[in-house]
Amino acid sequence: MIRAKSSLLAALLLCGPVAMAGVSQEEANKLGNSLTPVGGEMAGNSAGTIPAWTGGITSPPSNYKVGDHHPDPTQNKTPKFTITAANFGDYRANLTPGQIGMFEKYETFSMPVYATERTASFSQRIYDMTKANAVSGQMIGAGDGVSNVAEGIPFPIPQDGTEVIWNHKMKYKGVAISRYFNQAAPTASGRFTKVRLYEELMGLYWKQGNTIDDINNILTYFYQEVRSPARLAGSVLLVHETLNQVDQDRQAWVYNPGQRRVRKAPNVAYDNPGTASDGLRTNDMTDMLNGALDRFDWSLEGKREMYIPYNSYKVHAKDLPIKDLIQPGHLNQDLMRYELHRVWVVEATLKDGFRHINSRRTFYVDEDSWQIMMIDHYDRAGNIWRFSEAPSINYYEVPVFWSTLEAHYDLKSGRYIVGGIDNEEPMYDFSFQTQPENFSPQALRRRGIR
Repeated sequence: MIRAKSSLLAALLLCGPVAMAGVSQEEANKLGNSLTPVGGEMAGNSAGTIPAWTGGITSPPSNYKVGDHHPDPTQNKTPKFTITAANFGDYRANLTPGQIGMFEKYETFSMPVYATERTASFSQRIYDMTKANAVSGQMIGAGDGVSNVAEGIPFPIPQDGTEVIWNHKMKYKGVAISRYFNQAAPTASGRFTKVRLYEELMGLYWKQGNTIDDINNILTYFYQEVRSPARLAGSVLLVHETLNQVDQDRQAWVYNPGQRRVRKAPNVAYDNPGTASDGLRTNDMTDMLNGALDRFDWSLEGKREMYIPYNSYKVHAKDLPIKDLIQPGHLNQDLMRYELHRVWVVEATLKDGFRHINSRRTFYVDEDSWQIMMIDHYDRAGNIWRFSEAPSINYYEVPVFWSTLEAHYDLKSGRYIVGGIDNEEPMYDFSFQTQPENFSPQALRRRGIR
């Protein structure tokens, strides 16, 4: 299979007969030249406030070993300035409506802004496969699925909003991962109960040598178990995240320890509440966005320079007490780090005749990593309602630039939920070994009843 895949890669890079669906070979050849290998602008901005991309982090710091929480390569840097409730108007052009809403609601909210460091990187294999995908990739229907791609970013030179979103959904994070983390949904006064979760993820799309045809329409296998508190412990969620969800719906099952039975869970999708979320996070907000795109129209609004949570190693630090991270209204902003980066802006507008709690959402996607960094959520009346952000780091051992936290703020209730808190947990295991049969409903039954 690897030899066959190598032949496919060579054919695609030479713009053979199967390579005519995406951009031209001439356009694809910009990758690694005027564009980064995954499609960002190689050059910095004219003001000099965004530097050129020079490869990102290509080797870990000398004090890092696999299994550690990732040390901060920017730890000796200090903020250039801090945006506060008193001065945010001076920076409005580079802030989202959700960020402005946070400043207007909380006098304590602030954004320490550091010099921009473009640390995002992937492996050479992902760069090579991304270049091949650029000329071969096809969208199925109105963004329902993707074909003729393998392993890498499917649309590094995007032509519309759905392609940008699929780049986020399909960026490489390793073939399989196991991880522990904590979630908290504090009250307006800051009180919270820690919810401890264990997850396993597997995506055969990212296995070397595989193509779309090898994955049986399953983009990701997902297993999630609540470990604490006691009233929730033992609850399990199993998901088969399909690539084309119009052709085949997402398949989901839950195990209830009280009933000791597995049952189908068709509501684990769209705007139904996420696990232990107190209604502050919908299922499709996991990993900032997941699931089918069919309920919204997706418009690519171009690029903007924005202050986004980047190189967020302080909130990732080992043994940081959760109580030092959680504060009333918002996270401890002294631990946050914001930088000026170019982001793709995608506007999602609810289609006529479809239901969702949001009338529209605006996504801000990092040009260097395809990570969704921020989201503005609007209610049915068209007013800003929620703001989401994904403080992110480079996981050196993969490598990938990915969220270390996901925080979702409700600007009406004054509450928020934050997931991914790993400071008091073992580090994610990107070398985790598993098989698709371990994600079957039968396996869920065996794992749940013990």
